[in-house]
Amino acid sequence: MPEKQISGKRKAYIRIMKTLMAVSVILTFSLAVSVVVYVLIKGIPNISWELLSTEPSYLTDRIGILPDILNTVYIILATLLLVIPLGVGAAIYLTEYAKNKKMVAAIEYAAETLSGIPSIIYGLVGMLFFCQFLNMQTSLLAGALTLVIMNLPTIMRTTQESLKTVPQSYREGAFGLGAGKWRVIRTVVLPDCVDGVITGCILTVGRILGESAALLFTAGVVHTVNGLFEGLSNAGATLTVALYFYAKEQGEFEVAFAIAAILMLLTLGINLLVTLVGRYFKKRRSI
Repeated sequence: MPEKQISGKRKAYIRIMKTLMAVSVILTFSLAVSVVVYVLIKGIPNISWELLSTEPSYLTDRIGILPDILNTVYIILATLLLVIPLGVGAAIYLTEYAKNKKMVAAIEYAAETLSGIPSIIYGLVGMLFFCQFLNMQTSLLAGALTLVIMNLPTIMRTTQESLKTVPQSYREGAFGLGAGKWRVIRTVVLPDCVDGVITGCILTVGRILGESAALLFTAGVVHTVNGLFEGLSNAGATLTVALYFYAKEQGEFEVAFAIAAILMLLTLGINLLVTLVGRYFKKRRSI
């Protein structure tokens, strides 16, 4: 009898835990879908070609987000151009060259600490250091440099984890054929872990798209169309900053929802791209 009672209690416990986990999954899925659907329903009807292709004019009360779209593209390009070489290079050195394990552990701990700092603090430091101390003023370049510091841990960690997945036998085989250290890394290791580098870059783009607090302090809220190099040296609002500006400062919630819908579609596209990239390289490895 005691064994049967224990067995019965265990079965009841398993049923309860399965039910709680199922409820958690359903609740999480429902919340995510409801937020996405709500934003898209409220925002998509307000998206028009005039909104996407014009700049705002306070004389005619015209609202356009073309400058914000261009500023977002500029800051993504500038950030990726700086953060990819730094992050990938640091990851390669820590994984392949560094011999001092304590130093590697300290650097990894510092990178993890950087990834946990609130973005508003990055914005404050970026404003004081890049905008004032280096005299860059409020500009997209100052915002991009701030985002480089923010996203450096992401690129480093994803690249490091990818480098660690490359079997050691690949390196030893290449060394046995007489290849040097850098040649082994360039021709054997990096091609086999390029999926992790690309995934880190895509995740970085997603974080840049969603960042607003740091850019409010460093990049500004100006809505003016500029070329790439001229735009980087001047202040400019990205889409997330523009969303805050139109919703909080002007009360234009229809425009804010339109921008939110655009950002949501871009985020969904980025997540889909990450999935497709992962599947592509997984199939490539299995061939």
